[in-house]
Amino acid sequence: MKPSLIFHQYIWLVESLLHNKRMTLAQINRKWIDDEVAEGNPLSRTTFNRHRDAILDMFGVVIDCDLADDYKYYISNPEVLDSDTIERWMLSTLTVGTVLSDSLSIQDRIILENVPAGEAYLSLIIKAMKMNHRIKMGYQRFGADNYKLVVAPYALKLFHQRWYLLAFTGWYIVTYSLDRITSLSITDETFQKPADFSPEDYFSEYYGVLTDETPMAHVVIRAYGKTPNYLRTLPLHHSQREINTTPKYSDFSYDIRPTYDFQDALFSHVSGIEVLKPIELREKMKNEIEKMLENYK
Repeated sequence: MKPSLIFHQYIWLVESLLHNKRMTLAQINRKWIDDEVAEGNPLSRTTFNRHRDAILDMFGVVIDCDLADDYKYYISNPEVLDSDTIERWMLSTLTVGTVLSDSLSIQDRIILENVPAGEAYLSLIIKAMKMNHRIKMGYQRFGADNYKLVVAPYALKLFHQRWYLLAFTGWYIVTYSLDRITSLSITDETFQKPADFSPEDYFSEYYGVLTDETPMAHVVIRAYGKTPNYLRTLPLHHSQREINTTPKYSDFSYDIRPTYDFQDALFSHVSGIEVLKPIELREKMKNEIEKMLENYK
């Protein structure tokens, strides 16, 4: 069976249990046949158990059986699919990929975003991370000459269609954009990532990938018109809280380091938001808006 078909079956099983909560194997099999997942062929217990194991290995999703409730199957850890985990990302990516592979007849009606180069180095970086080996890479920042360096790959992060490498240079932890890498190879030199280092914690006080010494701040913005709906459905940061709601506007708070990446995110809603606090960020946004206006005079 083609891998795409197997992935489709994994995704179908996860989504069916998420939607129906609890199902007996007979109920799962009936839906399996009705949805023509395997061209109308029934789902055997052996295939079901094999899929359960594969789903656990790939997505970390546990499908348990409640013996006291008519042997119904359910997902016992749905929280893994509610957070920004690689399992959630993989499931979403495979779901989209499966849907698109079944839609080639209307491919001219599906428009995708262009993703910058860099994915070619993903497999090598992941391999180096698994082996705890340093990598040697050529790197060229915008407006600078190409240079070589050896780093310890700590983590990978996807942000705005770009992959970024979080690495330790021996002195500092630095973020590199994969689309600026010009060459890459795995060295024989090993490294040990600190046991208490968490990439998620490292980025937790920031928006995006830019990390610097910008101090923590309690940011409050006022959103007008339809902007509150955008912020509710796609929060800018995990600390986002809606603290005031009126018919004309809503106020949101953030406990964050307001770096350039965060300011850039605010500018993407510039006509629909107003920074209330802190005053330093409000003035900075105001000054940037005035500079923008100068360009249109």
